[in-house]
Amino acid sequence: TTQIYDRNGKLVANIFEQHRFYAPYEELPPRLIEALVAIEDTSFFEHNGVNIDAIFRAAVKIIKSGGKTMEGASTLTQQFIKNTELTPERTITRKIREALLAYKMETILTKEQILERYLNFIFFGHGYYGVKTAALGYFHKNLNELSLKEIAMLVGMPKAPSSYDPTKHLDLSISRANNVISRMYNLGWISKADYDTAIKEIPQVYDDTLTQNAAPYVVDEVIKQLSPNIKDLKIGGYKIILNIDLDVQNMAQNALKFGYDEIVKRDKNANLSTLNGAMVVVNHQSGDVLALVGGIHYEKSNYNRATQSMRQPGSSFKPFVYQVAINLGYSPMSEIADISRIFEGGAGNNEDWKPKNEGGKFLGLITLKEALTRSRNLATINLALDMGLDVLYSKLMEFGFKDIPPNLSIVLGSFGISPLEYSKFYTMFGNYGTIKDPQIIRQVQDKTGKTIMEFNSNERKVSDEAQSFLVLDMMRNVVEKGTGRNARVKDIEIAGKTGTTNKSVDAWFCGLTPEIEAIIWYGNDNNKPMRYTEGG
Repeated sequence: TTQIYDRNGKLVANIFEQHRFYAPYEELPPRLIEALVAIEDTSFFEHNGVNIDAIFRAAVKIIKSGGKTMEGASTLTQQFIKNTELTPERTITRKIREALLAYKMETILTKEQILERYLNFIFFGHGYYGVKTAALGYFHKNLNELSLKEIAMLVGMPKAPSSYDPTKHLDLSISRANNVISRMYNLGWISKADYDTAIKEIPQVYDDTLTQNAAPYVVDEVIKQLSPNIKDLKIGGYKIILNIDLDVQNMAQNALKFGYDEIVKRDKNANLSTLNGAMVVVNHQSGDVLALVGGIHYEKSNYNRATQSMRQPGSSFKPFVYQVAINLGYSPMSEIADISRIFEGGAGNNEDWKPKNEGGKFLGLITLKEALTRSRNLATINLALDMGLDVLYSKLMEFGFKDIPPNLSIVLGSFGISPLEYSKFYTMFGNYGTIKDPQIIRQVQDKTGKTIMEFNSNERKVSDEAQSFLVLDMMRNVVEKGTGRNARVKDIEIAGKTGTTNKSVDAWFCGLTPEIEAIIWYGNDNNKPMRYTEGG
């Protein structure tokens, strides 16, 4: 089993093909060995893989039943063979083969090696393979911390893992454990005091789900990133440490769900099968991704909208247009015309393009700061024309944007980008001109604890600090006085930009504090409009 941890050492998920933590023989407590041998194979250290006396007794019972009863009589070695090498049918032919293979195994492996393999590969119910896995899962304890009663419960499970699963049948599990303890006492392997204490004990049992996963969209992305380079990712026993903070992750999940619920309240006709959202939270100073939520309900859809969905950012893209302008020598107080324009063939399909402002009004000459604060479409388009579309396009490409259309619609965010990719570019403002690549994974360790992979955030300087500060200040005004007023929080300095595409197909808010940024998107998976009043 490979384990994934957040930045603070909290377990995010176990990933596996079979959920198993391996324990070498030196890690197996002597009392555990005694309990197992007592209940399953008392003469284990004396036979050569097959217990002839037990086979004779089993044969007598089979003959008396007319072949209707198949008595076990398997040694621990045979049980290991049966569970790892043979098919489960109960026939005389299979029993003979089982005995032959057990005999052969005992000529190759020592008793200690056989016990080590048995206790690490046998199934203990609840999705747990191996006694160490079961101890951690059922009791939240390492093997050396187990009580005699807990040991007895564990060694009693392999005979019927489902029946003796203590999370489902505690009484049966306790009864089976008491049989183990009684057997040990009758053999003289434990004292009367140990017996009395163990019989009375009722251990605390934990019902951890097999697929423990506190951040499934994150885990999917981690597997996607690492699988090409680590072929045995799920079975190699790796430790993966993330930049994710589970506390922030939980807050992001709850916040995204809250916004979703509010949309549903406002729109009784919302299509719940397609309406969704995504959110990415990044420490823009380090590039660490603190939270990534790819949808509202992972159990309904594992499609990761934070990494896979390419959506138009709309007006949330305008700060980058204004950053180019400031870099070219404009100032926040420079004036630009917010007036109506018609562009012949500007829609890209030989049709005229007549962009509008929200509300349909035009303000005439206004400052760049007011244009961004009030998200004026025509002022931004006229600014782009004033700079020169070719100049704007080349500067945006220098920032690192790809697949953007070389026409005026670009200023209104008419291209697709994922929330995670978008978060990279927004670090420009929080870092005063430096873009940091967002990183989900911090490092990977192998099963010995050796670090085999480390991930650091690459950075690029794309703008002067002072010039980027000016745009950030304009974005603070968006939150204080403009379209982002709903994002205001008392005593917290927030900058940001809203974004709503045509007919409310996409709604964004991209917000920054001095340390972190959050990129939030809502929309329908089928690209159909939300209610027309929905917006960033």
